[in-house]
This record gives sequence, structure tokens and C-alpha cells, in this order.
Amino acid sequence: MRVALLNLIGLLLLAGCQPKEVVIPDSQQQAWWKEAIVYQIYPRSFQDSNGDGVGDLQGIIDRLDYIESLGINTIWLNPIYPSPNADNGYDVSDYRGIAPEFGDMETFDRLLDELHKRGIKLIMDVVVNHSSDEHPWFIASRSDVHSPYRDYYHWWPASKGTPPYRYSLFDAQGDAWKYDSITDAYYLHYFADKQPDLNWENPALRQEVYDLMKFWAQKGVDGFRLDAFQFAAKDTAFPELPQGYEKNFIQYYAMQPGLHDYLKEMNQQVFAPYGVVSVAEGAGRSFEEAHELVDADRQELQMAYAFDGVDVAKYDGYSLATLKQVFTDWDRSFAEKGWLSIFLSNHDQARLVSRYGNDSPEFRVASIKLLNTFLLTMRGTPYVYYGDELGMTNLGMDRIEEYQDVAAVNGYAKATYNGEDLDQYMKVLAKTSRENGRTPMQWTADTLAGFTTGIPWMKINPNTAFINVQDQVADPSSPLNHFKSLTQLRKKNPVLVYGAYELLAEDHPQVYAYTRTLGEVSCLVVLNFSDKTARWAPIGLSLGEQPWINSADQLIQEGKELILAPFQSIVIPLN
Repeated sequence: MRVALLNLIGLLLLAGCQPKEVVIPDSQQQAWWKEAIVYQIYPRSFQDSNGDGVGDLQGIIDRLDYIESLGINTIWLNPIYPSPNADNGYDVSDYRGIAPEFGDMETFDRLLDELHKRGIKLIMDVVVNHSSDEHPWFIASRSDVHSPYRDYYHWWPASKGTPPYRYSLFDAQGDAWKYDSITDAYYLHYFADKQPDLNWENPALRQEVYDLMKFWAQKGVDGFRLDAFQFAAKDTAFPELPQGYEKNFIQYYAMQPGLHDYLKEMNQQVFAPYGVVSVAEGAGRSFEEAHELVDADRQELQMAYAFDGVDVAKYDGYSLATLKQVFTDWDRSFAEKGWLSIFLSNHDQARLVSRYGNDSPEFRVASIKLLNTFLLTMRGTPYVYYGDELGMTNLGMDRIEEYQDVAAVNGYAKATYNGEDLDQYMKVLAKTSRENGRTPMQWTADTLAGFTTGIPWMKINPNTAFINVQDQVADPSSPLNHFKSLTQLRKKNPVLVYGAYELLAEDHPQVYAYTRTLGEVSCLVVLNFSDKTARWAPIGLSLGEQPWINSADQLIQEGKELILAPFQSIVIPLN
């Protein structure tokens, strides 16, 4: 017998999702950053306020009512410091300033004040594995071997011969050493040659970094995200590495001796005294190393990013079994101690629905609802990238001339240098380039998307005609309103934050199902990660009368089986 349990409109009222009284165990160590829902804003692409085609801080202020309406309580801003923009702000030339295209310090102070008035916290990106080659430190460092800033960076005198090979992620020839004729020496850059790596062995450099972080903390910033910091410690003897190591460079670059000492020192000087949250990009090379980073007893970091989840999706797709295994293994590892960030997209990835869902007109809405349901019902702090609440999709540019990103442009040069198939390179780039995730926010259906009145810094996705905030606000069944329901659900139900996670349907080829349990409160999350109808029986579970969330018009049962529509997602309490 088919039983229609509930329609979607009734669900959005969330009348049935009031939680039972629950007591959070002391072992869970309640904290605001564990209960946070973080919304990542790429400032250049969010909202332009002055018609120059570049998003800015005033634009973010102008959209604070929208941000607040999402139900998020924390934003993370990508770098807003002055920069030559060799890597869109991840090459900083002044750590205590605001890039002119984004505004000025007065505007920043106003943004921070307006956020705090709304109860929204701010996490800033800190890029201190490397700086810009136009930073005064590097200018002084390269000018004279006797400069006090010389040892702020890694130099190899040419008189010692060619330095041992080091792989660069962005260099056109893959070489992380750049020759500089001023002092006849090479400097190290794990990323682009305009991003020289800082020498963290130098205590003077470390103190400079702590002082600049204190500058922002004293302004009232609530936390810092440390970009690429797992690479900061280096063996400065630069021994030869095994041939071909670049295929697994993380094993040789990440978590080198000294890193924990730097983090402890940073915690002592900045995080602890100012009460700011800390999160690092990268969670080490193993569960053990990840634990060491976020173990509260070690007093280093509070959260870290594990890239295993985002690395599951490749050009030719991904395995649901692998996705289940990755997130289950990480949760199991952190069940007793530590805390992780939960994310599937950011500024370094293509669009969420295009990677993990199905961005075709038939399935885009259902699959982005499913993906956001997953992110907001897992244990860990969820990070949501701007536009993913709408289901913004890949742009998919076909010509290398359309790309601005250093990773894409230098990657093409590297492919050319290595004699690779450039047509295939462009096919892969169109689907996987991180520029797909950096297109301007789609506010309205007009050709400029309500983003700017000028010429946008980057091409706007033409599907803003039917994927935009204005239309979705008015549609009760839109991805945007589904997202808002999820944020309210998570905030009202501690089980979705602190509850134990248990994987079900481990071998089901379509369904990802799990329970969350906190004390006497339990719920079931069922996700059909496919474009086909799926059947699954929640054996041994007593379902509540009404789901808390249902992405489809109805929930259908046949006997003991749930009949799930393509990409249907359900959150239902258990009796």
C-alpha cells in the first residue's frame, strides 16, 4: 500500500521539529563554533556596490538582510587584503590593510559591527604559508643578503649549485625554485612564483605573523582560517626527495617537524588570549595527525579541513561507496575527541551541484537539496559556499583565453610544456576548474544578475535567468527555502550538531542513510544519491509520523520499504 505521509509545504512550517529536552554530555564540550553554520563569501563575486564590476565590502553590507535570512550565524571571508592578485588575493602584499577594490578600513569596521549586531561572527582568511613577492618583507629580503628580512623567506645561493628539486603546484614547469638575479639566488615557492614561501623557522617572522593576527583580533574578528598552513614547516636542509614524489607531494610537504610547535605558539599568543576560533586548511596525512591538530588538550587548533571528501569527486564522477566510507571513517575517528569541518565545496572547487549532484534541468533542484541536507545533518561544523543555497552550477568555459585563475592558466602552460593533449586538458578544465565556483552571485534574472551595474570582473553564468535569489525567495519549494528550513532545523535540534552518527545501508548502491542520536532523541537521514527511484527498508527502526524535512512532495512507503524519488532527501525523527 502506498501511503503519502506529508507534502512539502507542511514540512516547511517545521511545526513538528521541536526537539525533546536533551542534555549535552560534558564530553561534547559545547562551543559556539561547533554549533555554527558557516557561510563562505568570495568577496570579489558576492555584490558590487559601486559599479566597478568587483564585489566589495559595502556590497556585503548591503546584502546582510539576505545573509541573516539564511539562518547562518558565521561568515568566512576569503582574503580582502591588498594584493597584486596573482592568485586572487592569496598573494598578500599588506596584511593590515584592505584592498582598494574591496573598500577601506572604515567600511570593514562597519561590516564587522553590522555582523555582530545581527549575532553573526566573522572568520578571516590568514595566508601565511607564503606572501606576495610585492610584500615589503620580500622586497627587502631579495634586495640584500644581509637584510634582516633575508631569512623571512627560503633562499638557496646559486653558488651552491642548482637547488634540490621541489614541486610547485602552480608553476608552468612544476619547479618551486625561482632564480632571482639581484642576489644570485633561488627562492622557494610551493605555489606561484609570485607567492614566495615564508620561513617559519625564523622567530622574527613568526612574531610578525602573531602581531598581525592580534591586530585583527583586537578589532573584534571572531576567528582565523589558516590557508595552506600544513605546508608551513619545512626541512630547510632541502634534502633530495624520491623521484616522482610530486604524485603524492602531501606526504612530503604537509605536517613537517616544527608545525605543532608553531601552532602551539600561535595559540598561546593569539587564539587563547583573544578567544578566537582557529581552523586550518588541511587535516594532516592521517587520522592520527588530524587528531593531534584539533586535540583540545594539545592547545593548537579547534577545527581542520579534511580534503578526503572533496577529493572523492573526479572528472569522470565519484563512487557513493567511497563517499560513505570517507565521511564515516572521519566521523568514527573523531567520535570521542576533536572536531572537524564538514564541506564539499569552496573557492578551490567547481560548483557543488555540478560535482556531486546532477545539474541538468530535470535533477538540479532535487540534487542540490539533497547535498545541502547532507551537509547540514552531519556531525561537524558545516561550511556552505555562497550560491550553493541556490544550486548555482558550473560555467564550463571552453577556451583558455576565458580563464584568469593562475591554476588554470599555468596548468595549461604546463600541459603544453609536457606535450599533453590540450583538447582533453580543456575538457577536464571546463568541468573541474575552480573558476566554476567563483562566478558572480546570481541575485536576479537580468543579464548582470543584480551583481553589478558595470562590467563584471568575471563572466556571469547565463543561467541566472532561472537560478537566482529573487525567484527562489518567492518559491516555497525552491532550493533556497529548503536550505533555510535546514538551518532552522539544525539550530533547533542539538542532535544534528552533537548526536552520534551511525551509517546504515552501507552497501546500497544508491542510498546513503544514517542515524543521529543524542540521549533519547534520534533521527534518520535518508539520501537517494541517484537519478533513479530507489527502494530501501529501514529495518528495526520506528519512524515518526512526520518527517522534519522532505525534499519531495511526498514520502511513499510500500510495506517496510521507503520508495525514494531521484535525489530525494528525508530527515525523520525516530520513535
